[in-house]
Amino acid sequence: MPVIDAKCVTSTYIKRQQIIFDDHGIITEVGDLGIPREKIDFFFPDDVLLFAGMGDVHIHAREDASGKNNYKEDFFTAFGAMKNGGVSHAGDMPNNPIPPVDFKSYCTKQKLSHKAHHCIWFYAGIGPSTRPLNIKVPYKVYMGPSIGELYFKDIETLDETLSHYRGENVSFHCEDPVVLDEFKSSDTHFSRRPISAEVVATRDALRLIEKYSLSGKLCHYSTGEGLRLIREARARGVNVEIEVTPQHLYFTEETIPAERSKFFQMNPPIRHEEDRLKLLEALKNGEIQYLATDHAPHTAEEKDQGMSGLTGLDTYASFLTWLMKQGVSPQIIANVCSENPGRFFNRFLDSWKTIDPSFLKYGRGLGFLEPGHRANFTLLNCSKPQKINSDFLKTKAKHSPFEGVTFPGSLECLFIGGQKV
Repeated sequence: MPVIDAKCVTSTYIKRQQIIFDDHGIITEVGDLGIPREKIDFFFPDDVLLFAGMGDVHIHAREDASGKNNYKEDFFTAFGAMKNGGVSHAGDMPNNPIPPVDFKSYCTKQKLSHKAHHCIWFYAGIGPSTRPLNIKVPYKVYMGPSIGELYFKDIETLDETLSHYRGENVSFHCEDPVVLDEFKSSDTHFSRRPISAEVVATRDALRLIEKYSLSGKLCHYSTGEGLRLIREARARGVNVEIEVTPQHLYFTEETIPAERSKFFQMNPPIRHEEDRLKLLEALKNGEIQYLATDHAPHTAEEKDQGMSGLTGLDTYASFLTWLMKQGVSPQIIANVCSENPGRFFNRFLDSWKTIDPSFLKYGRGLGFLEPGHRANFTLLNCSKPQKINSDFLKTKAKHSPFEGVTFPGSLECLFIGGQKV
């Protein structure tokens, strides 16, 4: 059976260990096993850190049964970008031309994932008049208009709809439709989608999570002001988690060149330095549960026209080496990139296996360096810089907000199911 010897990182330790996994891609032993160097199949020096395979809980791979958006990205090219960025599994959002909102449409989309070796899994959409599926899946709700037609126009309709989803796992795009409508004629994208839209929606989302006993997640969170509301809600027992994107941790409205403002559009927008620093501090403190890219591939022409969304899968691993330079510990990175995404996806694997039994092969025990878990590993080389340019990118979109940036480290390699890819 293959053996890896590397400096391993989990949420609780950093230490050199040996990992044995079987021919089915399942970890059998982890620890100081005393295996001599000549019998090691994969040996990595100390400047390379091994994490359990990293998961991105929020991407837009664009493909659905209609194929209408395949010109932007499809599951095959999204998987290429995932591998390039050290991401072993990802969750795709439902704002497609044919959104997965019932069992039939969900299964139809899920069966397309073979193009990505079943490493991309799916959220079901919640819209006016939808109802829960008959299996346990993650859900996504757009509280106001973004990309696509799957959203709510008022909080009353959202409240009534969510009354049918009691106890489900629901992720919220927090932008209030009334506030967005009020500011829709403002001069810039930043001012058309103000912080107040996110704060108002956050307050409503937290109320609904509490009211209907949801397992809640606030997507691509961007404002420091809303963190206070989240802390207060958690203090009273509300079950809510937070995503943050690399772009909200790295860029600010003030540092984006005016001539590139359209390119950097996303929903919610890049915020101010004060917000960036508060999010970074919350990440360091363990208050944020996921680093999620919100990978949103559009063509260069669409970006020139002001379409919202930025790519992020290709640069995931390299960005993490920058985060460590900012004082984010490797243990925190293991938690938000490996273990928490593993916990998130693992709770739905039984449902996904009922749709396609081949998930038994690809989805057992994600996110942990423990026996019985999937032999997925993301290895970061902390001393090999990576400059981002279009030639580096595997996404079909062929652009990145990080083009021209040189990160202090890079992806060493990725293992999926015990195979180096």
